[in-house]
Amino acid sequence: MSSQIEKLCFDRNIKLTENRRIIARVISDSVDHPDVEEVFYRASKINPKIGIATVYRAVKMFEELGVIAKHDFGGKGRARYEKLEGEDHHDHLVDITTDEVHEFFNEELEKLKTKIAQEKGFELIGHRLELYCRPLKKK
Repeated sequence: MSSQIEKLCFDRNIKLTENRRIIARVISDSVDHPDVEEVFYRASKINPKIGIATVYRAVKMFEELGVIAKHDFGGKGRARYEKLEGEDHHDHLVDITTDEVHEFFNEELEKLKTKIAQEKGFELIGHRLELYCRPLKKK
């Protein structure tokens, strides 16, 4: 079965080695936003012969092709990645106490961002929103 990243590469006539296919599947199947070391750990469980350098090169290639997004959520200082899925848009809420990333979409917020751009004389063509938070203290 092909992953979303594999399908996008196929559509662009990009040939993938078996190791790159494994890395593509690991990122496509991730429900979190893994860093390269985590991608390597997961990929090496599938093929123990995959090297960390292969993972770095594949991740860089996928990013340059525009099939994954690179995020710097702070925290451990490592870039984290997620697959891009066409027009699917979401923002991120980062829990600074656990380094967990929660995806969300809010229609009202989307309208507000467009309105702000228009009020400043611009057409909004894209954006990235990351909210850094910590859990509320229970009373």
